[in-house]
Amino acid sequence: MQANSGTGARSPSYCRYTRPGNNPVDGTASLGLTGVEIDFGTGKPRTLWRYDGLKALEPLRANTIDVLLSSRDEPGATLFVQGRAFAASLREHAPHLSARATRWRRARLWLLLIASIVGIVTATMVTGWSPLRFYAGMLPESWRARLGDAARDSMTEGYSQCVDANGTAALARLSERLSKAAPEGVTFDIRVYDWPLMNAFAVPGAKIILTKGLLDKSDSPDEIAGVLAHEMGHAIAMDPEVGMLRSVGLAAGLEVMLGGTGGGLANIGVMLAQLGYSRSAEHEADVEALVLLKNAGISPKGLGSFFARVTKMESDDHSSGPSGWTWLQTHPPAKERAKLVRAQLDYPSTPALDFQSWNELKEICKTTAKSTATKHGDG
Repeated sequence: MQANSGTGARSPSYCRYTRPGNNPVDGTASLGLTGVEIDFGTGKPRTLWRYDGLKALEPLRANTIDVLLSSRDEPGATLFVQGRAFAASLREHAPHLSARATRWRRARLWLLLIASIVGIVTATMVTGWSPLRFYAGMLPESWRARLGDAARDSMTEGYSQCVDANGTAALARLSERLSKAAPEGVTFDIRVYDWPLMNAFAVPGAKIILTKGLLDKSDSPDEIAGVLAHEMGHAIAMDPEVGMLRSVGLAAGLEVMLGGTGGGLANIGVMLAQLGYSRSAEHEADVEALVLLKNAGISPKGLGSFFARVTKMESDDHSSGPSGWTWLQTHPPAKERAKLVRAQLDYPSTPALDFQSWNELKEICKTTAKSTATKHGDG
């Protein structure tokens, strides 16, 4: 005995069955134990569409008077059935066709989408995974170098490169000492510019810019080594590449990497100079700097002294107006960073440079490479 309910379950309802490429066929539909039974008349075979394979064009509601069905049993075929009673009984036999079930399925899809988004965001926060960092890491070395050249040329436009032979040799010795402590395969290109600004910048391609203002206001080679190690930390993490992709987009990045000179890239160096890294990126660069200094046998106290003086300048900046320490504009507060350095345990170390080499480095701008570009205003 069929466990059907309602008049529509006992009495066949008019239906119209259509298969692709064929004319519609009239018949009757009734609700059987396992599915909708379609009868085309005496002597013709019946067709069964199982309940679990049914789909309805519109969700079945209490006031539904006819239904248009399709089925996994006959892909492409449709069945139009008239009758409020049939629709009501079908809702009981195939509850997944009801409006409530349809709303829940849609809500479930949204919940899954939201959960996926939350999961991706959480994974990004916990693991530090970043799509932009992934894309940056996929860039060929030659492209990153070309992008770094464009950024450095733009950033230092109008300022001559400092090329005194003795100073350049001293810089090379310091760079080599720190580079040996860096991950294998990372090669740094470090240059000094006759720029009164006190700052240092990492640009794409592991290229680093030091300014004369930074050398002039540093008290020891260990301070410069600490700042340089910090910028190396940014370069190792590819923070400049990530910042560039975030700010100018993939299209503009591809333009310069493919040799373009569009106007949209004219200020890419200025943009990178003003780019502020997140606190997390700055902290990671500080941690990497401490690792590099330790592996190179250079005391972190120089970096700590530098942060301590910057902390004082931050205080003076708040109390008496701009101090000219441009480092303050592009890096987060130094007080907590100084605490991180002070927390490091002592280890065997030697000065980053001997006395003579330090003096030679500070005099690196005695000789400069001429620049024909228009000079920026002092920052």
